[in-house]
Amino acid sequence: MITIKDVFEDYKQLNNIYDSTETEALTLLVISEISKLSKASIKAFPERELSTEQSEVLKTILTRLQTGEPVQYILGETEFYGLPFKVNPSVLIPRPETEELVEWILSVCGGHFAENSDQFEGAILDIGTGSGCIAISLKKNLPNANVSAVDISEPALQTAKDNAVLNQVEVHFVHSDILDWRAQDSKFNMYNLIVSNPPYVTPHDKQQMHTNVTDHEPHSALFVPENDPLLFYNAIADFALLKLPTKGLLFFEINENYGNQTVEMLQKKGFTDIVLKQDMSGRDRMIKAATI
Repeated sequence: MITIKDVFEDYKQLNNIYDSTETEALTLLVISEISKLSKASIKAFPERELSTEQSEVLKTILTRLQTGEPVQYILGETEFYGLPFKVNPSVLIPRPETEELVEWILSVCGGHFAENSDQFEGAILDIGTGSGCIAISLKKNLPNANVSAVDISEPALQTAKDNAVLNQVEVHFVHSDILDWRAQDSKFNMYNLIVSNPPYVTPHDKQQMHTNVTDHEPHSALFVPENDPLLFYNAIADFALLKLPTKGLLFFEINENYGNQTVEMLQKKGFTDIVLKQDMSGRDRMIKAATI
């Protein structure tokens, strides 16, 4: 029989991929998931023995982690804004900075820290929904809103639909290419709020990214051409001008290197009340704008 302490020692092999703090956090997460023990219990009782079956599963997971495969894909689930989400290689793994975007939207439209007390009851569209994390989290916290979500990937939409069922919310899902939305205009309605975390990673940015992202997560949801980094932002802004009413809201998650350029693009298109917001790390990460 191996103990929890043995697993931590074994998983130190990951230190050639991750730093020691990340390795320890990964190990703790995996042991907790496989043993169904709390993280506090795991830390408190390192001499606890694990079953042979648990030991074999942990060894298999370690082998996969050594290839750089994200732990979220291996476990098949992650948490976002306090909710469970199924994830697989057809969708991006939800990031903490995207949780900040959701929190910002809720602070404006409803939720615990609302700027106004009347809960949002309008129509929301999430463009490039992936796992559905933004749309589903908004619907969960704004139950009176009419939430729709669009993605070009059918496997991603299926994952998002599964996550809507998992979290017991009703979201209307649309299969469409937002870069060709004019040809599919009948699929869309008018909205009060549009949000998007579109592809924004350039080939130059890719060089600074961890291989567990670039080798495993879907490239269609990540990358844009070096010569057109605002490709999706331009298209979505044009879409929003026609699909939002006066004082309709547009929210973006953005590439930190193109904050000012994105603001200028929105200004030129006639958006107003534009706010560029930093994430917890102090990077330009989110934009809010309104239609005239």
